[in-house]
Amino acid sequence: QILEPGHYFEIDLLSKKIEKTQYWDFDFSEPETIKDEREYVEELDRLFTQAVERQLVADVPVGSYLSGGMDSGSITAIASKHFQQSNANLNSFTVGFDLSSASGMELALDERAAAESMSYQFKTEHYEMVLKSGDMERCLPDLVRALEEPRVGQSYPNYYAAKLASKFVKVVLSGAGGDELFAGYPWRYYQTVNNKSFESYVDSYYSYWQRLLSSQEFKQVFSGLVPNDYDGSSTKSIFRNIFPEKNKKLQRPEDRINNSLYFESKTFLHGLFVIEDKISMAHGLETRVPFMDNDLVDFAMRCSVSLKLNNLMNVVKLDENMAGDKQAAFFQKTSDGKQILRDMMSRHIPDEIIKAPKKGFSSPDASWFKGESIDFVKKILLNQDDKLFDFLDYGVVEALLKEHFNGDKNRRLLIWSLLSMQTYLEQE
Repeated sequence: QILEPGHYFEIDLLSKKIEKTQYWDFDFSEPETIKDEREYVEELDRLFTQAVERQLVADVPVGSYLSGGMDSGSITAIASKHFQQSNANLNSFTVGFDLSSASGMELALDERAAAESMSYQFKTEHYEMVLKSGDMERCLPDLVRALEEPRVGQSYPNYYAAKLASKFVKVVLSGAGGDELFAGYPWRYYQTVNNKSFESYVDSYYSYWQRLLSSQEFKQVFSGLVPNDYDGSSTKSIFRNIFPEKNKKLQRPEDRINNSLYFESKTFLHGLFVIEDKISMAHGLETRVPFMDNDLVDFAMRCSVSLKLNNLMNVVKLDENMAGDKQAAFFQKTSDGKQILRDMMSRHIPDEIIKAPKKGFSSPDASWFKGESIDFVKKILLNQDDKLFDFLDYGVVEALLKEHFNGDKNRRLLIWSLLSMQTYLEQE
């Protein structure tokens, strides 16, 4: 069992009593007065530079991930200046993807060209690896063993990134945390800005995060293990209870955005850190995250939503008339989010990186799972003797997989989860 972030245990050695105490929590809130934006940018620049330089202190070689985005790019920019003062070059690392069989939005997932451009500008000693579908297949047993428990989300690119970096350094800097602190996923938050009550907020936000299976599909997949009247209320209750009481008084759109930042920092970000720590340690590597510097986090939580998102008021208006796929397509095409971070980082990295839309570190699995890796997926998940089907209904799983193979639905997260679970069960 993992001790929750911001908690500690006290153990009475005589009575053997264990008491858990929370000493810190995220607290995103609107300031009573908003100062001149230029003051915020100056303070953010100072705190960010300080955070990176603090994380460079080490008696072993230190490098940096360089994904091609602005978070890792800005960390690399600051770190490389520090190295050059000592007449040394920073090592940087990028993992890209073979996109020969990718399609649609996946064609933008390979950021090697942007990373190489920044490496040239920052004078880093740059190394990169290109992943193909077979790499996912090969590393799955070792990755699952390193994670120790099934996890949602394709983390094998991070596994290979750590493997690459570990050949050259013992410590690597990561850009994780910038999105969660400074609102880097606007299309998630914008689904909730018009909810008038906390309960309606939970309903709409939960519907977004329920990405693997609907309540009905969940009941079908776990046929015989869940009650016939199951309606998803139990998992929604877990979701709802993430929020402390003070977060349930939602009055303004800004309150709902801050609530979303709280939720994602408590859950999504924590999951990223657990995965990153286990993966890096599996390769004898230490990952450091400058964005989690105490002073920088305190600043981010006090920073107004209006400095993070440019389109908040427009979204409130547009949301009345736009729905479904059209709304999602609109927001995903914008470069909104992390506005104050973009303004500050424009001092350190090129404009084309600052203005680029959010992409994320993801692989083209939607295409691979119904193309180059389809035989691998079928071999593992369409065997009725699998331990997986001690818990799941084979016929329902088969039907869900066919939806992906036929291109009817994108089930990549579900397929990855099933692959991970079956591999985990095989190792038990």
